[in-house]
Amino acid sequence: MLFPETTLTATPPTKEPLTKDLKNMEVAIQQARLGFEEGGIPIGGALASRPKTSFSADGKLLGVGRNKRIQEGSPTKHGEIDCLENIGRLSALVYKGCTMYTTLSPCTMCSGAIVLFGIRRVVLGENTTFVGGEDILISRGVEIINLDLTECKELMIKFTEAAPEVWNEDIGEE
Repeated sequence: MLFPETTLTATPPTKEPLTKDLKNMEVAIQQARLGFEEGGIPIGGALASRPKTSFSADGKLLGVGRNKRIQEGSPTKHGEIDCLENIGRLSALVYKGCTMYTTLSPCTMCSGAIVLFGIRRVVLGENTTFVGGEDILISRGVEIINLDLTECKELMIKFTEAAPEVWNEDIGEE
């Protein structure tokens, strides 16, 4: 075993999602749908600046991405990573004023990228089908909001039932 067993903490669903969070999550869901239609893993991401921060563009959508591991034969093209790559280089201050929207709880790799870039807020579509590196994010002071959306769960269930071996490869399971 490469890593010791840990108890993962799943962020409970939020009771009052913000309108802007639902709007930006819809963009991430569109990316997940597109990835699924392409034969890929249906996980989408979007990065938006947060309103009312001194270094943000007042809620502007900065970029989107989707898991392209299958489509591009990449070991690292998860939805969040693709989103960051599509945006390109930004000032550290910009990232600190952003929210990452992801249709699924981010894995350890994507959680590490979120911490590395200093993104301070993550909104999840769901974490029922997979709990990733939420503990990593919480330990670094990242705020996590779980929208617990049915469509996100249904997309993942549909994919994992059709291609369990591909999903296990994606999350590093045997």
